Amino acid sequence: MGKGILPQPLIRLIEQFERLPGIGRKSAQKLAFYVLNLSAEQAQAFATAITDAQQNIHNCRICQNLTDGEICAVCDDPARDKSTICVVEDTRYVVAIERTKEYNGLYHVLHGLISPMDGIGPDEIYIKELLERVKQGGIKEIIVATNANVEGEATAMYISRLLKPLGVKVSRLAYGIPVGGDLEYADEVTLYRAIEGRNEL
Repeated sequence: MGKGILPQPLIRLIEQFERLPGIGRKSAQKLAFYVLNLSAEQAQAFATAITDAQQNIHNCRICQNLTDGEICAVCDDPARDKSTICVVEDTRYVVAIERTKEYNGLYHVLHGLISPMDGIGPDEIYIKELLERVKQGGIKEIIVATNANVEGEATAMYISRLLKPLGVKVSRLAYGIPVGGDLEYADEVTLYRAIEGRNEL
């Protein structure tokens, strides 16, 4: 459908949906028309959910996971194993690993991976904060659960080199997950096997 025959507010709405990852022109139009057909109350609830998430969600002061409080639900849970930290690229992977119901330790969210080609170095992600947590003591193992791609491997090796001198065990997920695969889309059994078969770096 050409832009010329659509009202400007609808064009702007379609353009906003097009900015979302994985959403092309047709999907953006479909979502825009769906929103347009919502009741005023439903549309307001949708808009409020977006602004509420933007304003109230921030990083946990301990692990950098997303939270609407001072610390996230995982860090706040007294039943979690405080001696193990699983390091992930972003919060989507915390959700994926939690689905297995087999990991009971803590997390550390990097919010990115080392990628010199994209201008992302160690200082652009939350590695310093991980080191500080380990230096405070009580941590026996760090599980590096980054994806099995160039950036994930580079980040894992960098973290391993920094942590080895601190006397903490550093392990890597054993990949029943294919090289180049994405943790977010792995099923629970594959993730469980990867956690159980992790190897020391």
